[in-house]
Amino acid sequence: MFTSNRSEQRKYLAEAWLKYNSNETLDPLELQLAKIIEKHPEYHENISNLDTEYFPEQGKTNPFLHINLHLSLQDQISLDQPNGIKNIYSDLITKYKDAHHVEHMMMEHIAEMIFNSQKYNKPMDLEHYLNSLKELQ
Repeated sequence: MFTSNRSEQRKYLAEAWLKYNSNETLDPLELQLAKIIEKHPEYHENISNLDTEYFPEQGKTNPFLHINLHLSLQDQISLDQPNGIKNIYSDLITKYKDAHHVEHMMMEHIAEMIFNSQKYNKPMDLEHYLNSLKELQ
């Protein structure tokens, strides 16, 4: 799964979803991805469309990007990296009582950090990222 090749990433995700729906044995990463997909019924059919392009300016959400943002956030929380994100997540769960909603709120800030990093060709600004998450508390 850890590849920068978009086709390979999409294929891995689609295969994990297929295996999950076929009650096959999944490795831990496949299971984590399948559980994320499961929470997004609006993407269930799209996961098998590996070559579809998604353009935000056309009002289309890229399900592969969305699922990978969930995965990235979950990994950050489990590792508490950047330092303090686990506590921010916990505080937001206490406040909003909905883990999936909280992940979506936090993912907007990950996406913004990545966008700004790419747009300005700079390293990701983790300090700004954490500060923006703290504002959600």
